[in-house]
Amino acid sequence: MRGAEVQDTRALAAGALADVALKGASLRERLKSAQETLGDPRDRAFLTALCSEGARWWLRFDKAQEDLLQQPLRKREPALHALLVLGMVQLEILKLPPHAAVAATVDATRALGRGGFAKLVNAVLRRWLRERDARNRQLDARPETASAHPHWLIDALTRDWPEHDAAILAANNIVAPPMSRVNARRSARDDVIAELAEAGIAAQPHPWLRDAITLASHSDLARLPGFAQGNFSVQDGAAQCAADLLDLRDGLRVLDACAAPGGKTGHMLERADPDVLALERDHVRAASIDDNLHRLGLRCEVRTGDAGKPSTWWDGKPFGRILLDAPCSATGVIRRHPDIKLHRRASDIAPLVREQRRLLAALWPLLASGGRLVYATCSILREENEQVIAAFVSAHVDAETQAFELPAGHRAGAGWQILPGEGGLDGMYYAVLQKA
Repeated sequence: MRGAEVQDTRALAAGALADVALKGASLRERLKSAQETLGDPRDRAFLTALCSEGARWWLRFDKAQEDLLQQPLRKREPALHALLVLGMVQLEILKLPPHAAVAATVDATRALGRGGFAKLVNAVLRRWLRERDARNRQLDARPETASAHPHWLIDALTRDWPEHDAAILAANNIVAPPMSRVNARRSARDDVIAELAEAGIAAQPHPWLRDAITLASHSDLARLPGFAQGNFSVQDGAAQCAADLLDLRDGLRVLDACAAPGGKTGHMLERADPDVLALERDHVRAASIDDNLHRLGLRCEVRTGDAGKPSTWWDGKPFGRILLDAPCSATGVIRRHPDIKLHRRASDIAPLVREQRRLLAALWPLLASGGRLVYATCSILREENEQVIAAFVSAHVDAETQAFELPAGHRAGAGWQILPGEGGLDGMYYAVLQKA
């Protein structure tokens, strides 16, 4: 059934979640398409909550269904399987009134064109309610279902962050407050906060990030006053640290490698007047950089090219600053993108590390003597972060690590690691290298 034919919010959510969890679709993209069929902002917000929490807790309630059904629906009726997961999410995570949640989920069965399963859905959810205490204890006894994280990631966190693994897992399962970055060229932070307050949106300045504000509740930020005018952008505070670490100055030649969608590019141009080249390998994603800069009233050169093959795009003039926001596992941003739990595999890490090392090696010759390269990932795995930097520095005698500290996080080799939730931020790793 096409999404446009379904108006029941739970049914729409079930179809989207099935695509995300069982077919590998992007949660963000499926949410976007599903939301287009809903006119009421409250329905869109409920759809977002259902799909996000469904992805966040899929590994728990997917397993619960195996124990409740003699013949699981996962393969033969994926949307119904997802709908049952969402029924449990409504009861256990969103804490909706049981009678209303069950009844509405049964109605969604019919909206999906699967009315013949209505009695089954009703029976499964009511059985869950009768046995929920015992079944929750069973799920809590296994690390994977207790935390709703895959085993490989739990093992990696235990290995890399044994004193913080439980806190990381807990932080990933808490909805992160939305954060924005004020465009200092167009508005003062206090003015943006005041304008949002007039629209009924509570926001407060971040305590140590000078351009960041944290909103008290989730809403469609693109519809808020000032967004279309370029007064602010959506960006987590951890990503905003890059502009500080680059130590920008007017006229400085800067390369933003792997730049799409242009959040850090925009922040650089809001801070100073450097000569920025924003590079992106994918031409469609490169176009998003132009779109974002246009909204902010900013300009720079945007070029399509592989950062690991400078001969295809570099003009031979060295850069005083390079930002390498490297492709990574994104294990630091799970609280905002819970489908990462479902899509990322342990086998993905080694190829990512090879790509990170390839990009570093290719970009280093482009840096001027005395110049600074900032290496960043939104990963919390040491293999992608401090181990990559340690191997690079040992192989390049002209690479000097620059020590620094941030108000949140931990020293990690020659760099700094922010773990999810610390300072109210997403997980992010930074290392600063200077060319001797």
